[in-house]
Amino acid sequence: MPTFVLAFPVIDPVALQLGPLSIKWYGLAYVVGLLGGWWYARRLVSNDSLWGGRARPKAEELDDMLLFVTFGVVLGGRLGFVLFYDLERYLARPQDIFAIWQGGMSFHGGLIGAATGLWLFARRRGYPALSVFDLNAAVVPIGLFLGRIANFINAELWGRPAPDVSWAMVFPNAGPLPRHPSQLYEAFAEGLLLFVLLTIVVRLGGFKKPGLVAGVFGMGYGVARIVCEFFREPDPQLGFLFGRSVNALSGGITMGMLLSLPLFFAGLFLVLRSRRAVA
Repeated sequence: MPTFVLAFPVIDPVALQLGPLSIKWYGLAYVVGLLGGWWYARRLVSNDSLWGGRARPKAEELDDMLLFVTFGVVLGGRLGFVLFYDLERYLARPQDIFAIWQGGMSFHGGLIGAATGLWLFARRRGYPALSVFDLNAAVVPIGLFLGRIANFINAELWGRPAPDVSWAMVFPNAGPLPRHPSQLYEAFAEGLLLFVLLTIVVRLGGFKKPGLVAGVFGMGYGVARIVCEFFREPDPQLGFLFGRSVNALSGGITMGMLLSLPLFFAGLFLVLRSRRAVA
C-alpha cells in the first residue's frame, strides 16, 4: 500500500438548487462547454489571418451552428451509449432510452452526432464541410476538459486500482482500494493538452489546409483516450472486450479503446489529405 493516499474531495453533484429545480455539475459542464466553444469559435472566425481567405461561417451564423451541434451531441451521445455500452439493457427496457437524467452518454456517439449536425449546417449554408469541422475541432477540448472534471466531481468513471501510487484516491461506491483519478488524467490529456496542441496547429496555419485541424484532433484524441483507458476501470456492464488486465499497464481492450481506433485512422486520413491543399 502507498504511504500516502489523497482524500477524495467530496463535492455535491448538484451545483445549484433552485426550489424543485436542481442544476448538476455534469449538465452545467455541457452548457458551459458549448457556450465556451461558441465564444472561442467566434474569435477564430473573426481572425482573417488564420484562414488565408478560405470560406468559413460568419460570427453571426455561429448561433445556428451551435443549435446543430447541441442537438447532435445530445442525440448522438445518448444513442451512442445505448448502442455501444448497454444495448442489452435498453432492448429489454426501451423506455429507458429517453431517461437521460439517469445518466449515460458516449463521447464517440456525441462526436458522430455533432459531425452529422455540422455537415447539415455546412450544406445548408454552402460552406466547405472540412473547414466547418476544423473550426469545431479546435474548440471541442474545452467541453472535454469540463466534462471530465464533472465526471470527477460526480465520482464516476473512476480509475483502476493503484495500490502503489501515492496520488491514488478511494472513490465513493468504488470499494476500499485506492484508484487512479483517471478522470483528471483525461481532463489533462483530452482537454488541456489537446487544446494546446490544436491551438499551435491553428496558429501555424492549420485552417488554411482544410481537414488538418480536424485530423489532428482525431489522432490526438484517439491516442489520449487509448492511453487513458489503461488507467480507467472498464464499464461494469461490458468489462474488457478482449484480454484481461491485472494492472494499469497490462492487457485488456475496452470499448473506449476500440471506438478510438477508427477515430485515429480517420484523423490520419484527413491529415494526409490536407497536405494536398494549397495554402
